[in-house]
Amino acid sequence: MNLTITGHHLEVTPALRGYVEEKLKRVTRHFDHVIDVTVILTVEKLKHKAEVNVHVAGKDIFVEAIEDDMYAAVDALADKLDRQVVKHKEKNGGNHREAGALKRQSVELE
Repeated sequence: MNLTITGHHLEVTPALRGYVEEKLKRVTRHFDHVIDVTVILTVEKLKHKAEVNVHVAGKDIFVEAIEDDMYAAVDALADKLDRQVVKHKEKNGGNHREAGALKRQSVELE
C-alpha cells in the first residue's frame, strides 16, 4: 500500500503523520487489496479538512471530513472511510458465496 500525506496551508508534523497512519491501518484490517492511499490535510480559515482517496482494484473511494480540529477531522475521516470500505467489500465479495450456498442448491427428496 502506497501512502501519500500532503498538507495545504499546513505543515505535516511527524505526530500528525503517525496519527493518520495509525487510523488508516483500520482500513487494511478490513480490506487488504488497497493499492494506493492519498491523504490531503487542509486548513481554511477556522475549518480543518481531511480528504482521502483510496484506490482499490476497480474502484476509487473518496471521503472527506470537515471539523474544527485536525485530529477530529482525521477521526471522522477514518470512520467514514471504514464504512465505505466495508460496504465495497460486502458488495463485491457476496457474488461467489451466493452461487455455492446451500440455500441456492436444489435438493431432491426420495
